[in-house]
Amino acid sequence: MINQLSPKIRTPRQLRLANAVFFFLSGFGYASWASRIPAIKHQLHLDEAQLGGILFAMPVGLLLTLPVTGKLLSKHSSRRIMFFGSLFFAVMLALIGFATTVWQLVAVLFCFGVARNLFNISTNAQAVAVQAMYDRSIMANFHGIWSLAGFAGAAAGYFMVYYNIATEYHLLGASLILIVLTLLFIKGTIYQAPVPQPQKKLFTLPDKSLLIFSLICFASMACENTMYDWSSIYFNKVVHVPRSTATGSFVVYMIAMTSGRFLGDAGVNRFGIKSVLRLSGIFIFCGLLMAVFLPYTIPAMVGFVLVGLGVSCIVPMVFQMAGKSTIMSSGAALASISSIGYLGFLIVPPFIGFIAQAAGLQLSFGLIALLGALIVVLVYNIKDTDS
Repeated sequence: MINQLSPKIRTPRQLRLANAVFFFLSGFGYASWASRIPAIKHQLHLDEAQLGGILFAMPVGLLLTLPVTGKLLSKHSSRRIMFFGSLFFAVMLALIGFATTVWQLVAVLFCFGVARNLFNISTNAQAVAVQAMYDRSIMANFHGIWSLAGFAGAAAGYFMVYYNIATEYHLLGASLILIVLTLLFIKGTIYQAPVPQPQKKLFTLPDKSLLIFSLICFASMACENTMYDWSSIYFNKVVHVPRSTATGSFVVYMIAMTSGRFLGDAGVNRFGIKSVLRLSGIFIFCGLLMAVFLPYTIPAMVGFVLVGLGVSCIVPMVFQMAGKSTIMSSGAALASISSIGYLGFLIVPPFIGFIAQAAGLQLSFGLIALLGALIVVLVYNIKDTDS
């Protein structure tokens, strides 16, 4: 069924809508899990170091299956991989809530990382195919929809916590939503015939001229996922607010990041990419320091808003600049940069737990603030382009 084109001719607009749904499902599912991290930590009686170690399971699952996903996409349509990846992702999301021991949670998060890898890479492959049908860029909107979905998932999590809905019922409900929408919209996505790929290295380091872009992405993605995993816990432990308000801090962050992604193009058109990148780094640095040195509800919330605005558009802007490389093809350049950047997204947040256990969450967030300063420094070293 999913290997054949639907008998109905799909317009680019219809294909774009269907693909956007899967970006929404990815963001909604991930934010649903992130919004319940404090509850899961409490239920399993975990300290910060234990939680940090457990969070490693997801990136390990994702990283170990990267080459497998590449091989699958060379043998099967991205639509088929996206279909099974989405269902696998939904099932693992539901099982997270039913984990009653540390080892159960580790196993499920490992599989959740595997599913997320299959789902996200195939969804982006679909987006590239839809993008080819348009004369103007639409990729940023897809990622904006992911953020909007993250906000929706975080907001749903807030209300679930506020009304004391058990984690297992919350995540099961989110899982059922993902499954139903997957079944409804999979026929509307585009069919891509698999293209066998020659044997090549699994990982290619960026060229020296592109290394600066890789480091910027690494710093930005590290800050972004730190906020996903630790923002609610920071408010609960450091700002000393109830769990419902702590989850609300994650909602505020998601609102800021989502707004920044939909408004970022206007800022670039008016001030230029480098100016917006510098301002983004400053926002991250100042926002995190505000949360560290003024650990009270309003100042910390304002700080999280600045961080959300700061991380919102850095990666798309860097991709736009790096895609103009004359040394590597744009695809190869972006693949190398995103590989390094994604390591920041996956690896840095778990270390926060170890640092927090040894020296406290405030110091952990203070160290992450330095990544914002690093972004500013790196941007000043980018050679001027006509962008």
